[in-house]
Amino acid sequence: MQYTVIKADITGLSVDAIVNAANSRLAGGGGVDGAIHRAAGPELSAACRAIIAKTGSIPAGGAVMTPAFSIKTVRFIIHTVGPIWGVDQDEDGLLASCYRASLMIARESGVRTIAFPNISTGVYGFPLERAAKIVRKTLDSIPNLARDFDRIVFACFDEENLALYRELFPQ
Repeated sequence: MQYTVIKADITGLSVDAIVNAANSRLAGGGGVDGAIHRAAGPELSAACRAIIAKTGSIPAGGAVMTPAFSIKTVRFIIHTVGPIWGVDQDEDGLLASCYRASLMIARESGVRTIAFPNISTGVYGFPLERAAKIVRKTLDSIPNLARDFDRIVFACFDEENLALYRELFPQ
């Protein structure tokens, strides 16, 4: 399995699944969430509303999956709700759960390549270096990760996250 760390718009990648740093109502918003909703088109919003109508809000650390709709280079979007720094309890554990839950859904769906944004480090305020270290530790703890995935991409939005992830996930 290969780790790839790049500075990129996650919606422009060619992978089986991209992960959306979603809010608990899957309602779209700013940052990566808004970019994914715009790229996927109105069908994504309808699918997310249907999920919420059926299950209620998605808790922090949870994840659900939808088709990618208008994003033609991707099959699935996995929506995970990151913790809000200073608001949620056990932010570290919830962030780790975002990655574990996303990878479990991906594995169950036959996804071999997946791209993650830097979950919770934008408007949710999670400290960048702390988040990156949690991601590394979490991925190292998942059994058979290398067997089940061909490539995991970290699509970083800024130079600071890019540098942190390149240090923790050498190419």
